[in-house]
Amino acid sequence: MHADDVVRLRLSRQQLRPPRAVSAEAAVKNLLAVQSQEFSYARWSLAQRTAGASAADVEQAVADGRILRTHILRPTWHFVHRDDLRWLLMLSAPRLHQGNAGMYRQAGIDAEAASRSARVLAAAVAGGAHKTREQLAAALQRNGFAAKGLELAYLIMHAEISGVLASGTPVRSTGGALKQTYALFDERVPVASGGPADRPAALAELVRRYFLSRGPATVKDCADWSGLTVTDVRQGLGLTLEADPGVLGTATLDDIEFHFSSAEPGYGGLADSAPGQDAESGRQPRIDLIQCYDEYVMGYSRSRYFLGGTAPARPERDTPMHVVLKNGQMIGSWRHELAGGRCELDIRTGPEPDAAAERDTSRAIDEAVAAYGAFLGIPTAPFGSERYEAAWLPRSNAGREPGVKLKGHF
Repeated sequence: MHADDVVRLRLSRQQLRPPRAVSAEAAVKNLLAVQSQEFSYARWSLAQRTAGASAADVEQAVADGRILRTHILRPTWHFVHRDDLRWLLMLSAPRLHQGNAGMYRQAGIDAEAASRSARVLAAAVAGGAHKTREQLAAALQRNGFAAKGLELAYLIMHAEISGVLASGTPVRSTGGALKQTYALFDERVPVASGGPADRPAALAELVRRYFLSRGPATVKDCADWSGLTVTDVRQGLGLTLEADPGVLGTATLDDIEFHFSSAEPGYGGLADSAPGQDAESGRQPRIDLIQCYDEYVMGYSRSRYFLGGTAPARPERDTPMHVVLKNGQMIGSWRHELAGGRCELDIRTGPEPDAAAERDTSRAIDEAVAAYGAFLGIPTAPFGSERYEAAWLPRSNAGREPGVKLKGHF
């Protein structure tokens, strides 16, 4: 296996390259869990993996409960397919509660408080009465809880992890932004037949789907992504290979063992196409604007270095900068700003080796911007952002002074 194989196979299995998912919920099903604390950008992570899903399509899937947004795995916000949430909670809830134990104590949440608050929260959302965080706080306060700050946050999270609450239909704030609501878990999450029935089966299912959707990856990558131990992952891997010895391939690179889908084109020879090549157009380069919490980034820890590059920081603003990929490797950062029914993209990339490469990358960025605009369904364009050298300092270019904003996506 070569480094280029790792990049190519990850792009393919994560559906950032064809064949893409038929819907947003199918993309979630493939990836099992998709980090989603930045909701507006997380919608894009799903749409990128489909054949043209819009922001409205993703929002509707969340509203309908086909996709649920909850605290799971490490824990942080994740999108999960409704058919997978029960068994994922069975597997991860004990570790989540254990990890939160210190914060529960700090917030004054003991077993009695957790049990009593769960009854209050369940009653508040029963019968399809989806509630916002503020409405849940009011219900708790009517029943003697302070329901502020840490206490409120961890009472709600405790109820999510305990299978009391699941995400409901989002509502619009007065400013137009979508707000999370909560619903009764049992009304939102079907008792899926055929799911893993016990912990060993759940371990095997998680490990199998992790490596099928994110491979080539390592055992440590899977453990850090899932919040499980390396021992758990090794057990799940053993059970997976015992049940289906041919489902995963194994290869070594830099003395590190990687696991991946043995159904990949090129398995055995591996290097059957160049990294990042777009099967739809058959040409390079390909630019992807992915969010900083995208699974292409967060799905790995031990082997995240295949992402390459660095992204410029924006110390003057306390908002995340997201990742510009060129042929699957990081070359810069981006973010969007929405105002007046229009989206502007701040895109920052490093220098290209020559004028031809600069033109090719510029065209590819234009295509990526157009795709993002189609996803949002509103006018979208880049705005002035300087090109930066490797150290991310403004540079002179073609007689321009350092720091002068250039036209278009520059």
